[in-house]
Amino acid sequence: MTHAPIATLSSRAQRWAIGLTEQKSITGTDGEAAFGPWLAAHLREQAAFQDAEVWTIEVKPQDGRHSVAMLLRGSGRSTVLLTGHYDTVGTSDYGQLEHLATRPDALTKALRDSLVLAKAPAAVLAHEDFAGGEFVAGRGLLDMKAGLAAGLAVCAEFAESAKPVGNLLFIAVPDEENNSAGARKAAQILPGLCEERDLDLLAVINLDAIADDGDGSKGRVIALGIVGKLLPAAWVVGVPTHSGFPLNGPNAGAIAAAIAARIEWAPELTDACGTAPGTPPSLLGIADGKTRYDVTTPGTAHATFNVLSYRRTPDEVLDRFDSLCAEAASNLLREFRHRVSAQHETGLLEMVQLIPVHRYETLLARIDQSERTRFEGVSASIAAGDQPLPEKCRLLTEQAWELSRLAGPAIVTGFGSIPYLPTNLSAQPAAVRLRAAAIDVANEAAARYGNVVTCADYFAGISDMSFFGEADESSLDIVARNTPAWKDAVRWPPKRALANIPTINIGPWGRDYHTPLERLHVGYSFTVLPRLIRDVCARLLQPDAS
Repeated sequence: MTHAPIATLSSRAQRWAIGLTEQKSITGTDGEAAFGPWLAAHLREQAAFQDAEVWTIEVKPQDGRHSVAMLLRGSGRSTVLLTGHYDTVGTSDYGQLEHLATRPDALTKALRDSLVLAKAPAAVLAHEDFAGGEFVAGRGLLDMKAGLAAGLAVCAEFAESAKPVGNLLFIAVPDEENNSAGARKAAQILPGLCEERDLDLLAVINLDAIADDGDGSKGRVIALGIVGKLLPAAWVVGVPTHSGFPLNGPNAGAIAAAIAARIEWAPELTDACGTAPGTPPSLLGIADGKTRYDVTTPGTAHATFNVLSYRRTPDEVLDRFDSLCAEAASNLLREFRHRVSAQHETGLLEMVQLIPVHRYETLLARIDQSERTRFEGVSASIAAGDQPLPEKCRLLTEQAWELSRLAGPAIVTGFGSIPYLPTNLSAQPAAVRLRAAAIDVANEAAARYGNVVTCADYFAGISDMSFFGEADESSLDIVARNTPAWKDAVRWPPKRALANIPTINIGPWGRDYHTPLERLHVGYSFTVLPRLIRDVCARLLQPDAS
C-alpha cells in the first residue's frame, strides 16, 4: 500500500464527506431507500474504482433498503472490512434552517451567524467552534458520513497503488439509527460472501463517530471494543378506579413512576469498565395505557430503560432489573400505607400486600394451548405494523397478559428492542494482531500525524460493531425468551447471526450529533483519520501479519 501525498488522501476524504452528506438518507424515508443504489452507481463512476466489484445487498425482500459493498482486490486472500452506516436521524430539529441541514458550508455559516448572541453553554461553544474554522456542521456529516468518506479515501488510494497487498472490502449499511437491519444482514452473509470470493477476513474496522466536548483527546481514539446495550422494559398493571376513590387500588402510573425513579442512575445497573465509571441506566420512555381523558386512574403503564454493559450478561441485567422493580413497588406500597394510616383512611389498598414481578416468558407459559394459535396470529399482525419495536413489545405484552389470566396489580418485565452485545478483542491470533496493529499506529500518531491518538478498551456509544465483533451470542437465549417481538419482528436468525470477527472502531470526532449543532472536527477527520485507517490496514495486510 503506497503512501500518496497527504493532500490527496485528505482532499478525497473531504470531497466524499460533503458529497455523502448532501445526499439525504434519513432513517425510514425514501431518501434512505434511494441512497444505496445512488452510492453504488456513484462508486462505479469513479476512475479509482473501475476495477472494483460493486454490488448492493437487499436488507430483506421488498424492504427497499440496500447495503452497498465494494471489493478491491490486491494480492492474496487476506482482507480487511471497512464498514459504517449511511442513515441519519431527521432534520426537523433545525427549524428554519432545515433546508440547509445537509449543506455543510451554508449551514456552518448560518449557524455561526445565528449563534452570535447565544447564552447557553452548548451554543456558545458551538459558535466558538464555527468561528474558529475548525468545525463544519451538517446532519450526518459527523454521524457518520465522514467516517465512510475516510474509508472511501483509503479504498481509492489502495486501488491506485502499483501492487496492493491483500484486499479491502467496503460495506455501507442502512438502519443503524433504528434497528441495525443493514449491519445484521451484512454480518449474516459475510461467511458466504468470503467463501464465494475466496477471501480470508482478518478484521473489521468500523468507522463510527466519537463525541468530545473538550479538546478532542477523548475523540482521537481507536476503540478496541464496544459497550453493549439492552432495553429492559416494565409493563405495569394497576387497579383502575374512579379518581374520587383513589384508595381503592394502586395506580399503574404511580407504580411505573416509582420504578423509573428507582432505576434512574441506579448503581446496581451501572457496569464499570475497569477503573473507569460506567454509564448509569436512564429512562427512555414512560406512558400510561389510557387513550382518552376520563377520571379513571390508569390501568396500565409502560416504561423502558437504556442499560449499558461491558461484561454483564443479559440474564444478570434482567435479574438486577427485576429486583429493582420489586424493591420500588414494595417501597411504594409501604409509603402508601404510611400515608393512609396518617389520614386514618381505609381502602382496598390494605389488601394489597405485594406487587409481584413476572417475566414475559412466564406469561407465555400460562397461555392455554387452545389460545396459542390466536396469540400467534395477533403477534404476526402486530409485527407487520409500522410501530417501533418497543411499542410492538408493549402491545404483545398486553395481549399475553390478557391470555395469562393473571390478576393485577403486577409488573411484567422483559426487553423492548434488539440487543447490542458488548464486544472486545479476544486472545485468538487474528484479534491479537489487530490489537497490536491498532496500538502501534496509535503510539506513532503524534510523530507521524501531529496528533496524539489513544487506544480505549471500549467505544462508549452504540454501534454496528456489536454485530461484526466478537460477541457472546450464547447469552441471547434469555433475551429471545423475554422480547415479545423476537419471533415475528426481530427475526434474529437461530444460528450465526453475528459475524464474530475481530473488530475495532476508528472514526471521526466532533460534537453534538443528533442535534442541530452536530459538527465535525475538520483537521482530524479529513487529514488524520484516513491515515490511521490506512496504516492499520497496511499492518494487517502485510505478508508477515498473515
